[in-house]
Amino acid sequence: QVHLVESGGGVVQAGGSLRLSCAVSGFSLHHYSIGWFRQTPGREREGISCITAHDDDTYYIDAVKGRFSISRDFAKNTVYLQMENLQPEDTAVYYCAGRLYGRANTNLAAYDTWGQGTQVTVSS
Repeated sequence: QVHLVESGGGVVQAGGSLRLSCAVSGFSLHHYSIGWFRQTPGREREGISCITAHDDDTYYIDAVKGRFSISRDFAKNTVYLQMENLQPEDTAVYYCAGRLYGRANTNLAAYDTWGQGTQVTVSS
């Protein structure tokens, strides 16, 4: 059974940085594409970045492009989301999700396993 566990959330001032981790157990990242999503109360969960299992293809939405960076460590079976120059509008619960074998994208329905989420709060 596959499990995803996020960590690294917290409270940071505007302009600050955080690195989120998504630790995957039960399946290798060599076969598992990972997406990062975020959600604020009253809004739909949105995909913000993703990385495909079998190549280095990555994607970012415009709102985070140039500030966020997705990476992975195969030895630790962990995917990271480095977030720089955080702004109050980045405040949300952040989730990672896994998709077996398929290419990564930001479509929620494409993912079969989700983590529990980690809160990121950016104060102005």
